[in-house]
Amino acid sequence: MAALLQPQLLLSRNPCRVLSVFTSHIHTSPGLAAKDHYKVLVLGGGSGGIAMAARLKRKVGAENVAIVEPSEMHYYQPIWTLVGAGAKSVASSGRPTAGVIPSGVTWVRSKVAEFDPKNNTVLTDDGEKISYDYLIVALGLELHYEKIKGLPEGFEHPKIGSNYSVKTVEKTWNALKNFKEGNALFTFPNTPIKCAGAPQKIMYLSDAFLRKTGKRSKANIIFNSSLPVLFGVKKYADALWELVKERDLTVNLRHNLIEVRAEQQEAVFENLDKPGETQIFKYDMLHVTPPMGPPAVLKGSSLEDSSGWLDVNKSNLQHNTYANVFGIGDCTNLPTSKTAAAVAAQSAVLDRTVSRVLKKQTPDKAYDGYTSCPLVTGYSKVILAEFDYNLQPLETFPLLDQSKESRIMYHMKADVMPHLYWHGLLKGLWGGPGPYRTMMHLGMK
Repeated sequence: MAALLQPQLLLSRNPCRVLSVFTSHIHTSPGLAAKDHYKVLVLGGGSGGIAMAARLKRKVGAENVAIVEPSEMHYYQPIWTLVGAGAKSVASSGRPTAGVIPSGVTWVRSKVAEFDPKNNTVLTDDGEKISYDYLIVALGLELHYEKIKGLPEGFEHPKIGSNYSVKTVEKTWNALKNFKEGNALFTFPNTPIKCAGAPQKIMYLSDAFLRKTGKRSKANIIFNSSLPVLFGVKKYADALWELVKERDLTVNLRHNLIEVRAEQQEAVFENLDKPGETQIFKYDMLHVTPPMGPPAVLKGSSLEDSSGWLDVNKSNLQHNTYANVFGIGDCTNLPTSKTAAAVAAQSAVLDRTVSRVLKKQTPDKAYDGYTSCPLVTGYSKVILAEFDYNLQPLETFPLLDQSKESRIMYHMKADVMPHLYWHGLLKGLWGGPGPYRTMMHLGMK
């Protein structure tokens, strides 16, 4: 092992990097990763994968669980909204993957290359074939900046950023703090995305920052969204439209970004209601939310639905064809918003589903589509949207009007939720606020 720790690494100024490489070797050492069969194989080391590995190791034993994940860093992505606005550091969002893998669980540090669910095996990109009794697919989704002409190379220019990638989130803050005057432009793509509120959260934070720094009078703040609505749940959409009006923000619906001309500081949008019609917007700050899609490895496999997402039962998260395959999080075709809050609620249901299947019993717990979006509207303000599959509010706090801005909810978003993520969800101890909601509503939904 000592030979792996090169002198330049030992002298690194980044101790987390040293820890990551050292512990990565431990997780992938022959003594731990030589097995080619696991009772439970988890694909993906994001929030859903880590949470389920933590839960299932308590049921089948850590030595019978493995996680396939190539990344050496794990990020709490919901905080990137605040990183892009200068309220949090990007360093605070990440930890070495080796540090969040549940103890005793094997980390297979590879990418999934191919599924063979008929034979209960997967193939990794380094040629390793791993078999399983039960498979949890938690592969997240993929960002597609390249589907916008002029990107990702456009990020080399200083006035463009994106809160959706660790590589570009600090560019958002740089563009915002260096903004002087002109158009501040924010986009929402014509695809499903994770955290559908995030594209407009950074708009509200930018407005607040420009007011605080005395630049707001020289700024035109524009939100161009491909959606036909500002937000999918009417109760919260109505509140957001009021904010848009009060703060003199411009919202253009059904506008989809198709090109960035970074040299000219121009963004080209197609009008989705008038095919072939485009419009050019000049910008002095541009925040890009990229098109997103299912993991490429799912496409062409027998696990996908017609759109390429993992095809699971929306109530119990079991695959619709293969009874020993399950899904969680952004890679699934569950008809709800793709958020960490949704993953938390799904993890509790999936835990119950797998437990029942392990005992040869029928799944008996149903996921109602619960998801949450803390809509950050300022540096100390949040509208806490919570809703279900039917886009109906499913709120936890009965004594609060959650469509109103709240300082308490901001601190929950900025300070409480990260702690709950690292020490609750990833430890398999937090399955969303459902039980607390039931208590606070005296047993009534």
